[in-house]
Amino acid sequence: MSVTDQKISSDEQQIRDLIATWLRASKAGDLPTVLNLMAEDVVFLMPGCPPMRGREAFAAASRAAEGKVRLDDAKSEVQEIHIFGNFAYCWTNLAISMTPLPNGTPKHRSGCTLSILRKEPQGNWVLLRDANMLGMEN
Repeated sequence: MSVTDQKISSDEQQIRDLIATWLRASKAGDLPTVLNLMAEDVVFLMPGCPPMRGREAFAAASRAAEGKVRLDDAKSEVQEIHIFGNFAYCWTNLAISMTPLPNGTPKHRSGCTLSILRKEPQGNWVLLRDANMLGMEN
């Protein structure tokens, strides 16, 4: 379902809110909030990297980056959200800016992401699979 085609459903709005919350929490360094937005068995696919499997692997990678890089900005433009019962996929254009610490030159990455989400029994959506195709701009 696309915003331009139909009125946004409650589930689609929840997925859009999940994306916005993820970006805000990431920028704020709020790892517990980000972790609550993903399934325990989440898998992240990134170019040139082996799959990152599980919430704990994400947490470990995030903790390893603490104090080494600052997320300056992140913007996500949703291209599509399609919902199939308790599963959905979402394609976005994502742009992020980050600065290596303490005095690095800001780096910009942008590209597409394709995410699969699952609706939990409690009614909330979580990230289940994520293919992140961001490339370096500078």
